[in-house]
Parts: sequence; C-alpha cells; structure tokens
Amino acid sequence: MPFRLLIPLGLLCALLPQHHGAPGPDGSAPDPAHYRERVKAMFYHAYDSYLENAFPFDELRPLTCDGHDTWGSFSLTLIDALDTLLILGNVSEFQRVVEVLQDSVDFDIDVNASVFETNIRVVGGLLSAHLLSKKAGVEVEAGWPCSGPLLRMAEEAARKLLPAFQTPTGMPYGTVNLLHGVNPGETPVTCTAGIGTFIVEFATLSSLTGDPVFEDVARVALMRLWESRSDIGLVGNHIDVLTGKWVAQDAGIGAGVDSYFEYLVKGAILLQDKKLMAMFLEYNKAIRNYTRFDDWYLWVQMYKGTVSMPVFQSLEAYWPGLQSLIGDIDNAMRTFLNYYTVWKQFGGLPEFYNIPQGYTVEKREGYPLRPELIESAMYLYRATGDPTLLELGRDAVESIEKISKVECGFATKDRFGCFVKNRLKGSKIKDLRDHKLDNRMESFFLAETVKYLYLLFDPTNFIHNNGSTFDAVITPYGECILGAGGYIFNTEAHPIDPAALHCCQRLKEEQWEVEDLMREFYSLKRSRSKFQKNTVSSGPWEPPARPGTLFSPENHDQARERKPAKQKVPLLSCPSQPFTSKLALLGQVFLDSS
Repeated sequence: MPFRLLIPLGLLCALLPQHHGAPGPDGSAPDPAHYRERVKAMFYHAYDSYLENAFPFDELRPLTCDGHDTWGSFSLTLIDALDTLLILGNVSEFQRVVEVLQDSVDFDIDVNASVFETNIRVVGGLLSAHLLSKKAGVEVEAGWPCSGPLLRMAEEAARKLLPAFQTPTGMPYGTVNLLHGVNPGETPVTCTAGIGTFIVEFATLSSLTGDPVFEDVARVALMRLWESRSDIGLVGNHIDVLTGKWVAQDAGIGAGVDSYFEYLVKGAILLQDKKLMAMFLEYNKAIRNYTRFDDWYLWVQMYKGTVSMPVFQSLEAYWPGLQSLIGDIDNAMRTFLNYYTVWKQFGGLPEFYNIPQGYTVEKREGYPLRPELIESAMYLYRATGDPTLLELGRDAVESIEKISKVECGFATKDRFGCFVKNRLKGSKIKDLRDHKLDNRMESFFLAETVKYLYLLFDPTNFIHNNGSTFDAVITPYGECILGAGGYIFNTEAHPIDPAALHCCQRLKEEQWEVEDLMREFYSLKRSRSKFQKNTVSSGPWEPPARPGTLFSPENHDQARERKPAKQKVPLLSCPSQPFTSKLALLGQVFLDSS
C-alpha cells in the first residue's frame, strides 16, 4: 500500500514575522548582501564568546559563560572555526589562530576520544586549514603543500586513531585512547558512519604525506561494510567490528549511517574513483526501493525492507545536497521541500519528526543548531538558483537569532536535556515546541551551520570558484595547480582542494625507484642488444629492491592486489580529469556511460 503523508493543517504555524530582506509582493528573493552581513555578525558573536569565555576548552557553555571539553581536549571550536574565518575574509585572525594551535594543541594525552569525531573535526579541520594557508597569507614552508606544521598536526592526530583499525574485520572501534590505544574493555559495536567516514580525510593525508597507510585502512573499512550489506542491498545501523555481525538492523539514510553514503560520493569525486560511485549508486537503488515514500525516507528492517520507524531525523536533511552532487536535482528538490515544511512548522528541525502524525517524537524535540538542511540549500542553490532556497537561509538566520541568541553565544539543544529557565546567558534549543534552551554550543555551529549560511548568500566566494582563477605552486615534485575550485567538503564542512592530492608524490622512495628502474631498463636494453645471441631469459624480470619500500619484490604483488593501480601522470603537470567524471558547475557529476 502506498504511504501517504497527512499533516494536520492546524499544526502548521508561522513563527517568523515579516522582516527586511523577505520576498516582497513582487516575489523578490531575500537580499543576499543583507543576510551575508547578518551571518557574519552571528559568527563573531559566537566566536568571540568562545574566545572570551571558553578557550582553551573544546566548546562554549553559553548559559554559564564558561567552557568544557567534549570530544577530547583539543580547543576543538578553534580548529573547527579556522577555515570559516578565511571564508569570511578574516586572514589576520586565521594567521593568529594557526600560531596558537601550534603552540597549544597536544595529542599525546591520556584521553578517550571518538575516532569518528576526531577525524572529521580535528584531522579534517587541520587538513583544510593547511591547504588554505597560502591563500590566507601564511608564510608557508618550502615544500608546501607536501609539508607544513598543520599537516604534521593532522598526521599526528590521525596516527593516534590507527590502533582502532586493528580488528579482524578492518572496521574500526568507535573510541581510542590517544596515549594507550584501544582500551581492553572497549565495546566492539560501532555505528556504520563511524566505520565508513574516513576516505576523504585519510586519502588526502596519504596523498600529501606519501604514507599509504591512511588511505589503505579507510578503503578496507569501506569495503567491509559493502561486503556486509544484506541481500536486498541495505546496511544496518550498528555492527560488531570483531565479528562483522549486525547489532542494529535498522536501515535508513540518517543518524548512524548518513556520512557513510556521503563519503562514497565525495570519495568518488575526490579520488575520481568509479568503484566508489558504483557502490553508492547500488545503495541508492535499494534506498529508493525500500525506504522512500512520497519523497520522504523512512527506516526499514535491513533484511526484509519492512518499515521499522516512520520518522524523519534532522540529520537526514543532508540527503538532498548529496542527491544534487550526482545530478538528481528533481528528486532532491522534492525531498528538500518536504523537510522545509517541517522547518516552517517549528522554526527549526526537531531531531525526530513522526511523519504520519506530523509532529515531534517525545524526547527528540530539540534542534542543536544543525547545518544539514542549510547545507542542502547551498548545494541546490548552486545547482538551480531557485529563490526558495534563499528563503530557507533567511528563515534559518531569523529563527536562530530569535530563538537561540544569548549573551554568551548561541544556544543549542541537548536532546535529553532538562529545562533551563535562564536565557540571558545562552544555551541550546531544548524543545522546539516551546523553545526551551540548554547549555551547549557545539563546535559544528561555527564549522558548518554558519559557513553554509554564508556561502548560500555569497555567490562570489572563492569556494565557488569555477576554475577561472587559480594558483600555480612549485613543489619539490614539480608544478601543480591549486585554488581552482571544486572543493570537496568533509562531513564537518571543512573544504578540501582536490587538486592538492596531485601535488605530492606518493613516496619519495617511489621517485627513487622509478629512477632505478629507468637506469636498469636502459642498462638491460643495451646489454641485451649487445649479447642478444648469447643470452636466454631465465624468468620474469623483477624490479630492483630497495629494502622497506613499496616496490620491493616481497610486497610488490601484495600492494598491487590491495589497491587498484593509479593512473600515472607526468611529474611536471597537473593531471587533467576526464570530462565524464568532472564535477559540473551546476552540481552534477557526469558519469562515464561507456
């Protein structure tokens, strides 16, 4: 029986008044310049409040105007906000923060840290800032972008996560101690997103540092999830990384699964990897067949496809943006408009929304200032120019300022939090039904929510570069092109320049091996030409071994089996991607149909 959505009209409410910048009687769209300045003011109100009241702790507690450590002890908000500073045009503060982070952040600490969160926020934030350093006026060291202090910090943080991947399946634990590795009693149950959300950061790190271990472990984790899908093509929510058995068998596109699908698409674009894209497209077919109803996406049992939870989660709002990246604009817009009706109903997206009932789910009523719907609006506006998407941006600015702006920042909502009466000192939106607040401002508010809002209203930002301008950079391995656009955002909205992955040789030793091989080749050629009549080949020729290198005979075959061969390019050129796999200006990926 087809699923039909019925939302009682009496539940729909207009929370927001008419205001400057709203569409007028002539249907004009919100004024981007006006809202760009409003968003910038939001950022600095939150950022300055963090610096004044919470630094060096991870995050601001806006109700009590103090700070606390949440995901480690990294001054996390400062790392997360760093590339946003440049996007807003503040190069002087970017430069100052780079120096502060080098002096104050230490990863050699006895702290249990989330492998997933440390990767997307810390590793991703440092990699993005590293690649943007030259644009921000930082005096980069010789060899950049293949070397630099922020890159070394990102590598150090990522190495602290590697022990989590040492499991029989290759799928990582969810938590690791940064000093001691995985604790003996650590639970082996990890969510799907916590396993499949590494390829963007780790492949970038491998390309820049020359150490393949990061990309290798990320690819193994992706493949183990792919191999664990059900017969109907779906994956569950949580899996035991020691046994490979599914623990939570709910399949959907939201919490616990979301960024796995996101990274298949973004990894495919970043790495020009057709296999990753093919994997996503297969998942997409199953998702449409079993979870989509009237352009909503429900949760179903992964083996049977029967509905288990008819709810929309706010984290699912990234999906229209992801659809736009594969060129599925019509479906993306229809789903986006469904989600936008929920926003207009409550002035924000509740964590859980019961679709048949048209209302929130108890104990999941809050809105922790999440970015996902704004993220989708930004992608879709780049693809379509539809003014409805600017209206969502306008509504987001007005809602956030009206409901959650407080003296010490912006309040997010703890889904399980208790009622907080004092709104003068700041908090999170605890309950969208009556706009109660709670005492937390997540670092992603500055990394994602504000950034996507600003980019929605700033069509000429360097992030949106269409390739008309670029920087030519001389590296120890030749010239490469940077800053030409096509940035890939990780799931924390940290932009990665895909061209940077072609700037650095995979290993210095690889260049040495190529030189050795060339010398050996010409030596053999001359030798065989001279003594052709007197010599007989006794077996296949082996490349000369350099102990410990990627091309030594004992591991050469294993390396070729472990990962597909990559296309070789001249050292002194920037690789040209085939047209059929380029990201188009209007948000589409043209797939090779041959």
